[in-house]
Amino acid sequence: MERAFARLLDWIDIPSTSGEEGSYGDALARELVAAGFDVERQELSPGRFNVLARAGAPELVFCTHLDTVPPYYGPREDREFIYGRGSCDAKGQASAMLEAARALLNSGETRIGLLFTVAEETDSAGATLANAKLAEPWRPRHILVGEPTGNRFVRAGKGTFKTRLCAHGVAGHSSQSIGPSAVHELVHCIERLLHQSWGDHPVLGPGTLNIGTIHGGVAANVVAEEAHADLLIRAVEPIETIRARVERCLGEHVRFGIQAKGNAPVDFLVPPGEEGIAIAFGTDVPYLPRWGKPLLYGAGSILDAHTDHEKVGKRELEQCAATWQKTARQLLAQP
Repeated sequence: MERAFARLLDWIDIPSTSGEEGSYGDALARELVAAGFDVERQELSPGRFNVLARAGAPELVFCTHLDTVPPYYGPREDREFIYGRGSCDAKGQASAMLEAARALLNSGETRIGLLFTVAEETDSAGATLANAKLAEPWRPRHILVGEPTGNRFVRAGKGTFKTRLCAHGVAGHSSQSIGPSAVHELVHCIERLLHQSWGDHPVLGPGTLNIGTIHGGVAANVVAEEAHADLLIRAVEPIETIRARVERCLGEHVRFGIQAKGNAPVDFLVPPGEEGIAIAFGTDVPYLPRWGKPLLYGAGSILDAHTDHEKVGKRELEQCAATWQKTARQLLAQP
């Protein structure tokens, strides 16, 4: 795996935050060609493309994403870990998948493919494109998705419901009895939301609400004409149920400011003998329904992803590659 570790350090050294995935996609494509795969670039927009690689007619596909969150920072390593943006989320996953896929191909297994998507960290536009364009000779029965799960298979994952709340008021001097204030109306709406229950699930636990941003008004002595807040709910209930509950909390002067987006909780396939865990973070899986039954597994911890100390263990990567290879053989052996 020393070659894989050196390659991962090189990949981390390439900035690939969402919207700037092209150079990393090119580097990954070169490695896949050298490994013996046929490679296709599936363009989302100029300079942004999914990378697809296959041996024959893929029935099983390894999948992770090309983009990372900002800010970019470069690689370093010590005896145990590789550090840097993307080390576990998700360039480390790509490195382990490439090792597994290369071993499978060298043993004569040609029913495999790899899919690397852009925009997973933002809107999953790359996955949506890949799902729309799935065609022969791709015939996936299973999609093996890489995310940092501590090298444990995932049984179920929470869904998401994301929207912006926009409040409208009447601008005026705060010394006068004028209004309503958009800020006040938004605060009352948020208070109602915070007092709601967002469901409970026997595997996933409770749904949760996060108000991520609040903006509004122009000055302390001016009644606010406009205000808005962005919210994200980690869903354990049907999206229609959540939407209706949010709408009941809006009030007369608050509306959805953008189209609400969401996906229901996701069930994953867990190999025999594995217990399976539950997760609360999102993946591309809801946007790839045509790509077969999903499995989710990967090296590293989600607690390190998106941080200034992101890292992945070298021994973890070795275990991850071996597990992916073993799992792929088991799945391909099934009729």
